[in-house]
Amino acid sequence: MAADDLFKALADGTRRTILDELTEKSGQTLFEICARLTVKHGLGISRQAVSQHLAVLEAAGLVETRREGRYKFHDLNVAPLRHITERWLDPHAPAPERDPS
Repeated sequence: MAADDLFKALADGTRRTILDELTEKSGQTLFEICARLTVKHGLGISRQAVSQHLAVLEAAGLVETRREGRYKFHDLNVAPLRHITERWLDPHAPAPERDPS
């Protein structure tokens, strides 16, 4: 997982909304995600567009998919976010030097 892929995935508002929905209820099908985006957020985007957003999130490692029979479920994976935040918010890291000017 490259940090660039993660930031690219997070840069889009629709993808952040999808992540919000998966935070609220992980393990949703494409149909469920589309319905929640329409009903709760008034986003009238196609299933294909949502599928493309999910592919970007999956490439960044933020969404994992699993198949059960004919259904494909999407689960939130916060591990990439933890990796990025630890990079800057590690409490054991030395404090950066301040510019005296």
